[in-house]
Amino acid sequence: MSMITTKDGTQIFYKDWGPKDGPPIVFHHGWPLCADDWDNQMLFFLGQGYRVVAHDRRGHGRSTQTAVGNEMDTYTADVAELVEALNLRNAVHIGHSTGGGEVARYVARARPGRVGKAVLIGAVPPIMVKSTQNPEGLPLEVFDGFRAALAANRAQFYVEVPTGPFYGFNRPGAAVSQGVINNWWRQGMIGGAKAQYDCIKAFSETDFTEDLKAIGVPVLVMHGDDDQIVPIADAALKSIKLLKHGTLKVYKGLPHGMCTTHSDVINPDLLAFVKG
Repeated sequence: MSMITTKDGTQIFYKDWGPKDGPPIVFHHGWPLCADDWDNQMLFFLGQGYRVVAHDRRGHGRSTQTAVGNEMDTYTADVAELVEALNLRNAVHIGHSTGGGEVARYVARARPGRVGKAVLIGAVPPIMVKSTQNPEGLPLEVFDGFRAALAANRAQFYVEVPTGPFYGFNRPGAAVSQGVINNWWRQGMIGGAKAQYDCIKAFSETDFTEDLKAIGVPVLVMHGDDDQIVPIADAALKSIKLLKHGTLKVYKGLPHGMCTTHSDVINPDLLAFVKG
């Protein structure tokens, strides 16, 4: 397996497919998944001649099951080390959900020449949790519930999330895929419980407002208006107002996991933005 070892000794697993001189695309996965969640998109862009890279965030997938560093600044530092190790230049960084937060922070701080464009899909910025500054956010009790469910019976919790709200499989008439549910469960369970527990705070309480304001490259913001995990009104509709060069694309009726359930719709739109 391909690994880099970060400065604090954490091993980060990554996939690196395609021509090394091809235009690079880096994919950032959501919680509590891993790089495998991007297999459809990676194969699609590989077929278009791109170099495609995806890593397992620390504590997730095949990377080290870290007890520390499970927060956005360290996640971003890990990405920077991976990008340096692979010498990726003018890359397009695509992040889903928690990975969208990781992209926002990384791109805002990246060294000149490293990033060409960015895509935020069903992404957590600017900030998810409710506060006096963010009254439209989700109450802290929602995320406390996530933590309690993970601690009590992670295996069952990781069945319920994909079976229900993540892919919209709880909606009337939904085309439910047991394979997709099983694959979500598999990805979640190979990661570390401590890291995934900590990551709930990272994705829900990190404020990306200043990161979004600082991004100078073009950003495509994609969000389903039936996203039951990251509600669009408190995410994409706010993020687009903070970006200097943002484009918003809203998908009517699509769920949080639309890259999987509707890859036939999402992939061509990604390609158009990457090539544009």
